[in-house]
Amino acid sequence: MEKYNAMTDEQLVRMYEEGIDHAFDILLERHKNQLFTYILFLTRSQSVADDVFQDTFVRAIMAIRNHRYHDTGSFASWLLRIARNLVLDRLRNAHNNLTTSHELVDDQGEVRGDLFNNAALCEPNIEHRMLVEQSEEDVRMLITHLPPNQQEVIYMRYYQDMPFKEIAEVLGVSINTALGRVRYAILNLRRLAAKRDLYMAV
Repeated sequence: MEKYNAMTDEQLVRMYEEGIDHAFDILLERHKNQLFTYILFLTRSQSVADDVFQDTFVRAIMAIRNHRYHDTGSFASWLLRIARNLVLDRLRNAHNNLTTSHELVDDQGEVRGDLFNNAALCEPNIEHRMLVEQSEEDVRMLITHLPPNQQEVIYMRYYQDMPFKEIAEVLGVSINTALGRVRYAILNLRRLAAKRDLYMAV
C-alpha cells in the first residue's frame, strides 16, 4: 500500500492502464476533494456536482483503459478539464437550473448558503495570501461581484492554490490569458473596494 502512495500520478495511471485496479483507487483518493469542490463551485448544486463528479471519473477510467490519456500536463489538471467540459455540456445541452449567482441552491431551488462563506471550499489562510488586512466577509462579498470567468480563476488560484500553468490547462487557454484574467480580477477587486472605502493589500 505504501509503495502505491509514494508513486507519482503518472506512474499510477500507467499501472491502471496495465490492469492494476488498485492504482486508480489511489488516484481517486488523492484528487477527489479538489475535484469535487471545484465542480461544486461551478455548479452550485450538490446533486449536479455528485453526478458530474461520477461522470468525470467514468470518463477518466474509459480514457485510461482505452490508452487515450497522454501525459501532457498534470493528472489533476486533466481531471479538472474533464469536469469543466462536462459542466459546460450540461449548461449548453440540458438547460438545467444551475444558478449563476454565488448562492448555494438545493435541489428544490431553496437558497441554503453562500458559496464564498462555505468553509469547505476555502483554504484557511486565503486572506493572508490574498488580502492581508481585509476582512473575510468583505473579500467574499467583493468576489461575488466579479464576472464568472474572473471568479473562477480567483477560486482556482487563491482558494485551490493552483499554479498558472494548471489553470491555463484546465481552462484551455494560454498561460498569458490565465495571468491576464487574474490580473483583471485583482484590478476589479481593487476598484470595487475603492468604491466601498475598503482597503486591499494586493
